[in-house]
Amino acid sequence: MTLTKADLVQQVYKKHANLTKAQATESVEAFLRISKNSLISGSDLLLSGFGKFNVKDKSSRRGRNPQTGQELTLEARRVVTFKPSGILRDKINEN
Repeated sequence: MTLTKADLVQQVYKKHANLTKAQATESVEAFLRISKNSLISGSDLLLSGFGKFNVKDKSSRRGRNPQTGQELTLEARRVVTFKPSGILRDKINEN
């Protein structure tokens, strides 16, 4: 099962009776927008009790096209990694 953005909005809406559905949607969208902008700018995103998202630079490297076997150079790029907090890791392993 996958948790979607619509599911997040629904959960926020259910748990906060004072919010309209539109306000719940905007709250989730605002959080995601702030998170994305932080990562795009190269900053790490730390959510206590959940984990840390890091932006890492990968240098260019040699690779191979799996269909043709032809060697090629993979361009340098940035990737996002996630490391769960100890609390989250423990909770996942309890079940």
